[in-house]
Amino acid sequence: MSRPYTLPLIIACALFMENMDATIIATSLPVIARDLGESPIALKLALTSYYVSLAVCLPASSWMADRFGSRTVFCWAIAVFMLGSALCGLSQQLDAFVAARFLQGMGGAMMMPVGRLVLLKTVDKRDLVQALSWLTFPALLGPVIGPPLGGFITTHFDWRWIFFVNLPIGLVGSVLAARLVPNIREAHPVPLDGWGLVLLGSGLSLLMLGLSTAGQHLLRWQTSAACALIGLALLGLYWRHARHRPHPALNWRFLDVPTYRAGVLGGWMFRIGVGATPFLMPLMLQLGFGLSPVTSGLLTCTSAAAAMFMKTLSTRILRRFGFRAVLCANVLIAAGTIACYGLFTPMTPLLAMALVLFTGGFFRSLQFTALNALVYADIDRSVMGPASTLPNVAQQLALSAGVTLSAYVLQATATLRGHALPEAGDFGVAFVVVGLCSASSYVWMRRLAPDAGAELAGRPASSPR
Repeated sequence: MSRPYTLPLIIACALFMENMDATIIATSLPVIARDLGESPIALKLALTSYYVSLAVCLPASSWMADRFGSRTVFCWAIAVFMLGSALCGLSQQLDAFVAARFLQGMGGAMMMPVGRLVLLKTVDKRDLVQALSWLTFPALLGPVIGPPLGGFITTHFDWRWIFFVNLPIGLVGSVLAARLVPNIREAHPVPLDGWGLVLLGSGLSLLMLGLSTAGQHLLRWQTSAACALIGLALLGLYWRHARHRPHPALNWRFLDVPTYRAGVLGGWMFRIGVGATPFLMPLMLQLGFGLSPVTSGLLTCTSAAAAMFMKTLSTRILRRFGFRAVLCANVLIAAGTIACYGLFTPMTPLLAMALVLFTGGFFRSLQFTALNALVYADIDRSVMGPASTLPNVAQQLALSAGVTLSAYVLQATATLRGHALPEAGDFGVAFVVVGLCSASSYVWMRRLAPDAGAELAGRPASSPR
């Protein structure tokens, strides 16, 4: 088996574990909330803490891989993720659960970026789209297996076992990585921007903590406001600091490249709706519609099954129509399906819901594949490491923002309608709001040149006039 297939399949073992964990917990949120004695909306902290941890730790991942070797960092990342999973399963209170999820995120921050970096440094550009598709194909089994497995475990066993299942998967991934992932390192890695990492990490953590807890969950509103303001101030200090550093923790200079800018900023807006969906959908199906965790899990996994199917077609679609045409048309379709989720009612047939979820997963997967490849279309291989940091951080912050925004809208709608817990009619507004956020990505896709990413898509570039 050639390298474009071998390495992605090995690295995808870790991504499989990470993605399955994310979808399992989403399906089990209502049950976990009840067991911990918390509001279901408060469990947004379990999702946002993980995403914020990823964003905070991601900027150091490429430097660590260059300094200590990609295989070494990858294996240690799996070990940290497994430890966080075990602590999640042992948690008895919300604060301990959130802290364990943060630790999980620290491991996840090193797993996927380092694995993707190995591909970017070893696979030819003409094979990159295919390699990224193979990377995500086995990993998409996680979202397919995760929801029904999470529903089954939650219904028939203790929810804590949804985290313990990560342990054997992590052991298999560690063995494969130790044997087959190359230990790529740089002879002279760029200096670590330690002060920048402190400012950036503290600023992002405090800002997102303040925003996520502003709904009177875990912290008083005064404390939440103080955290958000201090976080903003620290991010402002980081901005000043980064302008005068040759190798900042996050290098904004890559945004001068049009394809990179569209992939990062446009992708950020699109992922807001995507990040909100795993939080809103299980709550709507279980709290609003009264479905069991098993039925909820079986429904939500249809979108992941559609994503797997799309992975077999994405390369041919991009080669046929090009990045710009695909991204512009597809973002409106994908965002439209997210908004359509809000039209579901307790009387909607399960088959109709499954078809809409399948359609949404199909087009969302195409958008992800195109965005993930486009961002590196015009980036030189020698700077792939620094260039990969900002897209990864932006992606996690977008997912966290999606959860936080949708929780605000859901809570506000429920409050205005006079009930403490969300009901079936409260979810429509939240889905429409996050769907519109995703649709706004069209503005960035429209600005792309007609031949953007032509080399990756295997299409001829336009001749200069």
